[in-house]
Amino acid sequence: MRTALITGVTGQDGAYLSHFLLGKGYRVIGMVRRSASSDVIGERLRWLGILDRVELVDGNLTDLASLIRLVAEYQPDEVYNLAAQSFVATSWQQSLVTGQVTGIGAVNMLEALRIANPKARFYQASSSEMFGKIQEPRQSERTPFYPRSPYAAAKLYAHWMTVNYRESFGLHASSGILFNHESPLRGIEFVTRRITDGVARIKLGLADHLPLGNLAAMRDWGHARDYVQAMWLMLQQESPGDYVIATGRTRSVREFCELAFAHAGLRADDHIRIDPARFRTAEVDVLCGNAAKAEQTFGWRPTATLEELAAEMVDADLVRHRVKHGSWSDRP
Repeated sequence: MRTALITGVTGQDGAYLSHFLLGKGYRVIGMVRRSASSDVIGERLRWLGILDRVELVDGNLTDLASLIRLVAEYQPDEVYNLAAQSFVATSWQQSLVTGQVTGIGAVNMLEALRIANPKARFYQASSSEMFGKIQEPRQSERTPFYPRSPYAAAKLYAHWMTVNYRESFGLHASSGILFNHESPLRGIEFVTRRITDGVARIKLGLADHLPLGNLAAMRDWGHARDYVQAMWLMLQQESPGDYVIATGRTRSVREFCELAFAHAGLRADDHIRIDPARFRTAEVDVLCGNAAKAEQTFGWRPTATLEELAAEMVDADLVRHRVKHGSWSDRP
């Protein structure tokens, strides 16, 4: 039985990755940061029906000693570093914390592996946000980076340090430059989930409008369930490397809204309200990934369409609100 250590295990990607690895017979160790909200911290794992199959252990990316202890104790075959301060908007308000957790935290984990288990294979969750002000119409592993937020800058530091540890110390360390990937487990603060949650509340008569920011922003959206498989495939390769994971198709926030509202039998324009406070300090206008390297190297391709993704997210939020609010019925 192989052992995987996952940081950020209670997030969207951590939950889907845990489910995927358990299906392959792994022992899954999930690192969690001790929190006063520990009673609800495993909700995504519970949603997938695997909470009792993941071993949750205390640790913190900002505490190197705790990482060395975990790596030494469990001797994982694979380590997936998914933990981060991952909300872009918050990174302008908490730039130092974002740098410490998202940037230096990744290096702490790399250092723990170098000291306590250098044979383990390491995955770093890099981000398409690193491309920022894009330098090419479609972004690949060779596209220059131009980060436009403290979050993106911290991810870029972690990305290059992963390359550095790979080249300096011979670690099997790979980075997945993942473009936007969503699911019913996406955090409510992210725009796609804010949209589908808003659609559900409006459909059930719990709200009448949805405040949003920049509807013109263009993103390359896929399903998190597809993308965690790519993470695992990277670590099965004989040699480590960096890979863009994306669908290669770009749609606007407005288009995502229209898909979500239409699935619920509603018109987006009847309910959307533009809120200037929700615009980014520095916008990333468009992102579109080129995942040819991943397809050629290990055969990865996305399977879910954006239409299917939006529908799945709306349906899940309708279920959540019906359970939460009792006997609400669909509005005519």
